[in-house]
Amino acid sequence: MAKTMETEASPLNSITDGTVIKGDIIASGDFRLDGKLEGNIQLNGKLVVGDTGIVNGNVLCQNASIIGTVNGNLSVKELLSLHSSARVRGDILINNLSIEPGAVFSGKCRMIDEVRAEHEQQAAAQEQQEQQVQ
Repeated sequence: MAKTMETEASPLNSITDGTVIKGDIIASGDFRLDGKLEGNIQLNGKLVVGDTGIVNGNVLCQNASIIGTVNGNLSVKELLSLHSSARVRGDILINNLSIEPGAVFSGKCRMIDEVRAEHEQQAAAQEQQEQQVQ
């Protein structure tokens, strides 16, 4: 007899096309935006910005799939996917990046490991300077 394992699905929140939200969004689950957001998004899950979706603010999340438009900085802990219709204007900090031909990205891109290494080097240099002063 085969056992079936039940997995708990992340709650999915969504803002539909034609809806405008002004303010920040903080959620523990996944989120789909097909409307317009004037504010920041902070998620523990995945963000999907649909083809009619527009974010005018910064994004912090685990994973993101951008099909529409983001005007702001993105910080994605795992995978950022920019689809062919994506329009991103802002800096991105990512672990992994996938960009389809046709996507538009205007800004700086930094890898999380690169930033982590840079911070460690700065901390080591500062510690060395402090030891020289003593």
